[in-house]
Amino acid sequence: MRHDDVVADPVDARLAARLAELRAERGWSLGELAERSGVSRSTLSRAERAETSPTAAVLNRLCAVYGRTMSRLLSEVEAEPALLVRAAEQPVWEDRAAGFVRRSVSPPHAGLRGELVDGRLAAGADIAYDRPPVPGLEQHVWLLEGALKVTAQDVEHHLAAGDCLRMRVWGPTRFRCPGPERARYALAVVLP
Repeated sequence: MRHDDVVADPVDARLAARLAELRAERGWSLGELAERSGVSRSTLSRAERAETSPTAAVLNRLCAVYGRTMSRLLSEVEAEPALLVRAAEQPVWEDRAAGFVRRSVSPPHAGLRGELVDGRLAAGADIAYDRPPVPGLEQHVWLLEGALKVTAQDVEHHLAAGDCLRMRVWGPTRFRCPGPERARYALAVVLP
């Protein structure tokens, strides 16, 4: 149970267990992981006990330390991946505080390097990632609705519906929805 007496979401519970497993596999203490990731020990501890669901930024930092994309990590806590993923079965992860919803349309699969994500940012949402989960990660951001500002390699790109930004991610990135409507985009992610 969480501190507010609400039972943890099953995906959050499995994610917590997987995060604890990844740390244990490396033989790291919470302090060592905090130092490597830049995430506080208390936040890591709460995430590993499913007392809180990590934010997109925290999850990104952990993915970088563990050398995984966010989709790959989230797929590790789902049931075995199927070749056909029905819409109702696509895993959804939400960072309510940041106004970000992420649907793994085509989750990672063993032997495949690409995945497809449906991202939604609320008007005014601003998410900054301090590093890619995997250096040199290839991303294609296809804006389906709204407006989106994406900053990569210190260049801000303004996307309108229908635009596609292609990039390799080596450093910090930032996704902002200037509004007034939400932004919805398809994100194709390809491992290097």
